[in-house]
Amino acid sequence: MAPETQMVTGTDRPTALLSAVYASVATRDFSRDQLDDLLRQSRRNNGASDVTGMLLYRDGRFIQVLEGPEKTVRDLIAVIKSDPRHEKVRVLLEEHLTERTFADWTMGYEPIRVPSSPVAPGFRDSFDDLESDDDPTTTRRAIRELTLWFRVRAASGS
Repeated sequence: MAPETQMVTGTDRPTALLSAVYASVATRDFSRDQLDDLLRQSRRNNGASDVTGMLLYRDGRFIQVLEGPEKTVRDLIAVIKSDPRHEKVRVLLEEHLTERTFADWTMGYEPIRVPSSPVAPGFRDSFDDLESDDDPTTTRRAIRELTLWFRVRAASGS
């Protein structure tokens, strides 16, 4: 299938949608209030730029999915790479989309807590897996699992 296209405002040329997933390390600790401010800023900017996605944060590490017009997403990744709040920015996956996964979300957000009790067999810490595994199949699977987990939690109000 060809990637979904949309008309760019003020032009008559279609633009392919791109999904980019990156992981980064925060250069400082973020309080809940600072994360809320970051989320508000992201939602405002993304809404104005036709970017959707999700943001996950845990233990000073971010994973973000960005979806939107290809040039816009690539430009946003460049801005994030130069943002002093991030280091070790690593693009994990880029895919052209046939449809958005987060069509209604200018930015979904979930702080993820480290488990405080023993975890079940087969538990995988996806943040660590994503940072250390260069296999695109593993990365795609982990991102799909995180996306599903996030969407189920958002739908259930957890």
